[in-house]
Amino acid sequence: MEQSDKYLIQLCLDGRPDEFRHLIKRYQSAVLAHLTCKLRNKTTAEDAAQETFVRAYFSLSSLKKHESFPAWLFGIANNIAKEQLRNMNQFTDLDSLAEPAEKEQNPENDFELQQAFAKLPDSYREILLLRFYANQSCQQIAANLNMPIGTVTKTLSRAYDQLRGLLEKQKKDEVQK
Repeated sequence: MEQSDKYLIQLCLDGRPDEFRHLIKRYQSAVLAHLTCKLRNKTTAEDAAQETFVRAYFSLSSLKKHESFPAWLFGIANNIAKEQLRNMNQFTDLDSLAEPAEKEQNPENDFELQQAFAKLPDSYREILLLRFYANQSCQQIAANLNMPIGTVTKTLSRAYDQLRGLLEKQKKDEVQK
């Protein structure tokens, strides 16, 4: 039986910090995918994801609504992504002097999908991340985001349509080039 986020958080706060590993395992893929879309670099995203979980662990006592853990976690990830992007912008002048780097090629990274995913509104992206990278059911997403299941399914449907449209537009743009 899968334990709820609220239960695992309470265990951590009650002196069982090892239980945080279950939350990491549950959300690691979703956070990494989210940060990869924002930062456009898998290595940087992996570092940011690790920092996200470290900060989340040490700030866990400040989480007021335990059932809002996913939204809170993505908020931390967004803040870290902003910090990373600021830091990268500070070194842009140095990078422009260097040779252009080869694109990071990894079969599990579909750059076109990541580009389209990054263009989605945050609300669509968050639900898709929870559904496919955190492997949560619509019922779990509804509980975690404190919204009716009908809203979750409707938002997922709209997100699919928008993502499909963005991918089709990218394909058309590539063909025209």
